[in-house]
Amino acid sequence: MMKIAFLGPQASFTQLAATQLFPHDELVPKANILDCFHAVENGLADKAVVPLENSIEGTVSMTLDYLYRIPAIKIEAEGVMPIAHHLMIHPDNESRKVEKIYSHPQALAQTFHFLDTNYKDALRQDFSSTAAAALMVSENPELNIAAVANQFAANLYGLNIIHHNIQDFEQNHTRFIIISKGDESYDNTQLEVLGEKSGLLVTLPEDHAGGLHQVLSVFAWRKMNLSKIESRTLKTGLGNYFFYINIAGKWESVLHENALKELQSIHADVDFLGSYKEFLLEA
Repeated sequence: MMKIAFLGPQASFTQLAATQLFPHDELVPKANILDCFHAVENGLADKAVVPLENSIEGTVSMTLDYLYRIPAIKIEAEGVMPIAHHLMIHPDNESRKVEKIYSHPQALAQTFHFLDTNYKDALRQDFSSTAAAALMVSENPELNIAAVANQFAANLYGLNIIHHNIQDFEQNHTRFIIISKGDESYDNTQLEVLGEKSGLLVTLPEDHAGGLHQVLSVFAWRKMNLSKIESRTLKTGLGNYFFYINIAGKWESVLHENALKELQSIHADVDFLGSYKEFLLEA
């Protein structure tokens, strides 16, 4: 049985994803995304499941930054899960006015319009995760507070849902990744496969005219379809970036490996994150 770290606490959306990806392994909650990476890096967990991207709020910047800063970590698979947010309170507080609402910053952003319309006077407080926010509400019945979290959290912590499905957009999905230090190929015959892709981190040696065009042309003439390209700051000064790139489709070893060599020939720093499948998860 493997140890699988995930962004906790219990009943987080990441746990829901990890449970489907690793139904027979030991799941170990971690307080934050960095702790998940360190658990894998230091051998305290075999793998970890962390969020990478939300269809409304975009990329989870911490995950992308740690993929860059911890080069030993690779991606084994992706899981895409529909996200449903609910507003919940302690059962003792049904007759009280909600004064403060806790949740993860992404969840608060994904429910902004609903909360602004229906709870305009309630303060909103960022929390480390939606599940941690639900736990906070369950442990403080004397406070007039609520949490934005999932059904699993409401059940686990004995909270009453006062509004269901409060996300501002119906098409709300989060992409999770399995990270590890090995070169294993993850597969799961119980889950629907949405496709295959590969991940790269590319850093240009210096900022110069046409530099990004040089990188993209490496893929273009080989007709390699890029499904995503995103820049992230290197945190070494304004204008210094690395690029996260996804190549859609099955990895063609000779063609694609030659592309990596060509990138290196123009002095780009390339970290190959892996070639992996994308699976559909249930809400």
